[in-house]
Amino acid sequence: MNQTTQTQSTLRSEARIAHGVLHRLRQDLIVDAFAFRPMPPLEDAKVSRWVPWLPERIRRWVRWLPHSAVAFFAACVFLAGFTVGYDVGPVRGLLSAGFAFMIALGPAVTLFRPVGAYWLSLAAFVLTAFGNAAFSPYGSAFGAAFATLLAVMTLVVLRTRPRLAIEMWLVTFAVAAVVTTLVGQDTGELAPVAVFSGVVLISAAAVRAWREERRQVVETRTVTAEERSRRTLLEERATIARELHDVVAHHMSVIAIQAEAAPYRVENTPPELATSFATIRENAVAALTELRRILGVVRSEDPDAFAERDPEAPQPTLANLESLLDSVRGAGLTVEAVITGAPRPLPQGVELSAYRIVQEGLSNALRHSPGADARVEISYVLGGIGLRIVNGPASRLAKPSPGAGHGVLGMRERVQMLGGEMTADHTEEGGFEVAAFIPVAQGAGEATSGGSRS
Repeated sequence: MNQTTQTQSTLRSEARIAHGVLHRLRQDLIVDAFAFRPMPPLEDAKVSRWVPWLPERIRRWVRWLPHSAVAFFAACVFLAGFTVGYDVGPVRGLLSAGFAFMIALGPAVTLFRPVGAYWLSLAAFVLTAFGNAAFSPYGSAFGAAFATLLAVMTLVVLRTRPRLAIEMWLVTFAVAAVVTTLVGQDTGELAPVAVFSGVVLISAAAVRAWREERRQVVETRTVTAEERSRRTLLEERATIARELHDVVAHHMSVIAIQAEAAPYRVENTPPELATSFATIRENAVAALTELRRILGVVRSEDPDAFAERDPEAPQPTLANLESLLDSVRGAGLTVEAVITGAPRPLPQGVELSAYRIVQEGLSNALRHSPGADARVEISYVLGGIGLRIVNGPASRLAKPSPGAGHGVLGMRERVQMLGGEMTADHTEEGGFEVAAFIPVAQGAGEATSGGSRS
């Protein structure tokens, strides 16, 4: 009883496997077999990489080279078949032209309907086999029909998916065995032809699978690079938000303190004025509360961002530039600073961003150009402040720096946030240069500084 149950279970499993294979075969080769799937042209990047020496106008036509090759192959098949029956009389010549057209139709249709082209080519092979049996002078077209069928199957595998290689191979040689038996030919030649065809189709499937894998790897790398860049940008924005919070919170605190102290500086303060100052103080305190709440959200993903430094310490400005230069000199970078124009107070956000840009530029010089000399130029001009950090070529090999490479992105984000412009590129001498200009409204720095001192 147990043996009978096991046998029935095995039969059901085999039936399910066979049903699954037939279902997949039907989905791949029958359902929407003649759906319109045009062959796309070559990508511009590939053409530019393969033939960069060609003019741009000619490279546009090179994109259609695979289509031209397939169309040329179909034309050659038709002309060859037509020439074979040209001298065998008008009736057989016309029949020969018909067979040649059917055989050549398959390769041409692969440009638009690849699976349908396989069925057309298989039908042409079957008709040619029966035509060979009925009209022996046209026997040479039988071999051409099978060669064309094999070429069509190869093109279909290269254009669709690798598993079609096995499916088309099974269908083709099942049909070939039946047709060979019906026309009374020897079936012994099918085995070596089947082996040869299998090798060709498996090779085409391997090429298709390799191309698909390579495309997926390129897409994955592109997505990973974009995600890394986006994450770095968000982290840099969070850092900027934390730093600007300290700047804004300082000014809001000053407003709150002055609003609270103002009524006591005037004797017999009118009640309306005292109420206004009280309202100003309440709004300033509420704004500070909202700032702290927002900062808590920003810092929640990185609670240890300030673990190694005092969170209450003031944010650095260009007044701390000399200590920054001393620290990088101690790390082995030879750097000089040149300040042009009359230094003047700037808004704290501008001072902070300018300091961070100089800091990041010198850090990049230390990281990517060890042993190089660096130069920091700060220009106080009428409309803002100009920054230039340039370093020479490295004198020794730079060590790998995992996770680096996004400092320029952070600097650019700071400059764009303040409405400025920035360039970063390699110099002709082999070094690197970062140049930025941050606009400052006339009198903005003095007003800010004066407000802080009051």
